[in-house]
Amino acid sequence: MIPKPLKAVVFDMDGLLLDTEALYRAAIFAACSAQGRQMIDHVHLSLIGAPKDLGDEKLIGYFGRTFDLDRYHLACAEHFDGLCATAVPLRPGVTDLLKVLRDAAIPLAVATSTARSKAEAQLKKAGIFDKFDVLVTRSDVEIGKPHPETFLKAATLLSVDPPSCLALEDSHNGVRAAAAAGMSTIMVPDLLQPTPEIAGLCVGVLRSLDDVRIRIAQQL
Repeated sequence: MIPKPLKAVVFDMDGLLLDTEALYRAAIFAACSAQGRQMIDHVHLSLIGAPKDLGDEKLIGYFGRTFDLDRYHLACAEHFDGLCATAVPLRPGVTDLLKVLRDAAIPLAVATSTARSKAEAQLKKAGIFDKFDVLVTRSDVEIGKPHPETFLKAATLLSVDPPSCLALEDSHNGVRAAAAAGMSTIMVPDLLQPTPEIAGLCVGVLRSLDDVRIRIAQQL
């Protein structure tokens, strides 16, 4: 299941490290409502793990060309920032998992579809920015997830071959990207549950990061 020896772990950010997907959901629904549009669950779920350009295509595909993307993004950002003005919550098990990996001197990276400025700000506000050796964001690659470039760049910056890396993801697009990069991928579901396709791309689907920590600790 887990590469042996395990040479690096690459984490997604939102919904995996940061408990932000429910906050984004509230912000997305509010931003659409501000334009008199009603977001629905299956469209919202398709946005999870998608970079901005792909998300914009999905929004226009659903709402039509009259949907004001600039207004939407501004309203969404304002609503989200208000929801996490004082702190960005961590997903359960993050702190303990990071400690086990750091104690074992395993290099760590974040590979996210979020832009660099926002990703850095959120990781710092969550208090875990300095726990990672590498941060690869949507700003750092030409093609976002589900293309593998984000994960491949993380491996390159860590000086590790992708097959020696474990990737942790909560989204379908993220799993597709990590698997396409050649990394052993574990999905830890948040708002999205694995489909048969997604489960087939993973070496495992675990309920929590605590389960991931236990599985890794058994191998170290």
